[in-house]
Amino acid sequence: MPTDRAIPVAGPVHPRAFAWAGYTLGFAMSGFFDGILLHQILQWHHLLSGIEGGALGDLRVQVMADGVFHALMYVIAAIGMWLLYRSRDALSTANAPRHLLANFWIGFGVWHVVDAVLSHWITGIHRIRMDSPNPLLWDLIWLFLFGVIPLIVGIRMRKTSRGAGPRAGAGPRGPGIAASWVVAVLVGGSLLGAALNLFPARAATIDTTTVVMRPGAAPSQLFAALEGSDARIVWTDAGGGVWVLSGAQAVDRLRLYRHGAMYVSGTAAPAGCSAWVR
Repeated sequence: MPTDRAIPVAGPVHPRAFAWAGYTLGFAMSGFFDGILLHQILQWHHLLSGIEGGALGDLRVQVMADGVFHALMYVIAAIGMWLLYRSRDALSTANAPRHLLANFWIGFGVWHVVDAVLSHWITGIHRIRMDSPNPLLWDLIWLFLFGVIPLIVGIRMRKTSRGAGPRAGAGPRGPGIAASWVVAVLVGGSLLGAALNLFPARAATIDTTTVVMRPGAAPSQLFAALEGSDARIVWTDAGGGVWVLSGAQAVDRLRLYRHGAMYVSGTAAPAGCSAWVR
């Protein structure tokens, strides 16, 4: 009986651009996951936290380096979207969603492997938890959860999608998707748990707030922001760029942004490590 409906092509008939779209999108999303979770929410490290001396040890430079890192992830994600658009015809094949998702998880895992080997162990520019007495343990746990597991899931999904016809492997359904849900729940649960860390169940033992002023901002701007509040200055660096306050309330922290602050801890703003999050 004649029909006008297109019949999906079985098997992994995907151009190289389609495969790399999955790799690059997974790689970029892995970088965003690491940066948002560890740099901003949990605030366990900066990109360059392992560098303590010289210009790169300055907190303002480290915050800027985090921003440059995220900008690079945006570029990689944009390349992935362009590759996906360029190879959009491949989406009509039977196993396209499964193949794309498999490559996404491979790219996601590869990012964490590269980060562990290059950033943690070769260059030492940062570790997962800079304040841990056993940083290697945290590096290995993170590598296994978000590097090894996504890689295994992606590789297994890609193997099972090869040569499968419309009945066996067409569409996004199957055991591989169940495994993808496991990884997605793991990633999402980590983000949720980290977000809850912004609102601790008990008060911090040391009520301090770290303030990083924008380049060129005068100390008088910070004094003006604190006028009439109960906040007190505990410490400042020689250049007046970094300040530590005690007794600052939420409204005081937000007011500091209108008076020259580039980053104030405890406001969930884009930044890096702060003493109150442990």
